[in-house]
Amino acid sequence: MKRNRGTEDATINLTPMIDVVFLLVIFFMVSSKMDSNDSGVQVNVASADMQSMARTPDQRIVEVRSDGSLLLDGIPMSSDQLTETLKQQRSVYPGLQVSVRGDSDSSLHHVVQVMRQIELAGVQKMGVSERR
Repeated sequence: MKRNRGTEDATINLTPMIDVVFLLVIFFMVSSKMDSNDSGVQVNVASADMQSMARTPDQRIVEVRSDGSLLLDGIPMSSDQLTETLKQQRSVYPGLQVSVRGDSDSSLHHVVQVMRQIELAGVQKMGVSERR
């Protein structure tokens, strides 16, 4: 007669392996590329150009065209007139801000000359942007 010594059946605990499998499933679900047709919601982003944005009285826009001509808030003028006008406006608005907008075809040389003229007028706050 054989005696049963109380040996248990060998079992493998599957809980940690199942946890790892679920983590992998979640990882691949999150990291997979979603189909663009499934987005569901279409959002229209508002656009505004510099002219339509609200400006304060101490902000000016100098446009530099491809031929080198200048416009201060839409008014054509020479570089000397620009300097004198900005000096006058700086006396009224000490924190005068000037944005220099160049055409995509205008040369860097023209833009740098205008920036020097603005600097001669004593304007401390100056920005540069491109008009398309």
